[in-house]
Amino acid sequence: MASALLKNAQLVLAPARPTLTGKRSAFLAGTTAQGPGPDWRGVLVDALSHLPVTIFNPFRPDWDSSWHLDPSFTPYREQTEWELDMMEHADVIVVYYGPNTDAPIALLEFGLCARQGKAIVACHRDYRKRGNVQIVSQRLGVEVLEEVGDLAAATVKKLESLLKVE
Repeated sequence: MASALLKNAQLVLAPARPTLTGKRSAFLAGTTAQGPGPDWRGVLVDALSHLPVTIFNPFRPDWDSSWHLDPSFTPYREQTEWELDMMEHADVIVVYYGPNTDAPIALLEFGLCARQGKAIVACHRDYRKRGNVQIVSQRLGVEVLEEVGDLAAATVKKLESLLKVE
């Protein structure tokens, strides 16, 4: 499944590049390791499914740990370029840092979008690099939420306000 319609939202999974149907869009950046509790990306997709938006989900269940993390390795380059392209296109970039992870790519993604006013961030209290996220967020005026439910509510609110502007 490269793209799917959920109620009113369009879900686009990496590395698909279908015709986009949403009036606005959100990119789901953040922790890929699944900790205890529900999948945070699933919670966000469910929360956004009633809106006429496109949701870019970079998580790939087909990712193979044997893949070379080298720019010359085609699947890795394709994934990385897809993520950069979709982040540039997105109106909102949702970043979640889960418990007991480092999530270095999510830190990079946050760094790329934090000054753009597009970031909505939640950082679990047990995220190892929480202090780094808090300091950068404080400096740039980005609110740091703690719970996935709060992240979902803030994302819905932001996208609803962007849809009203149209």
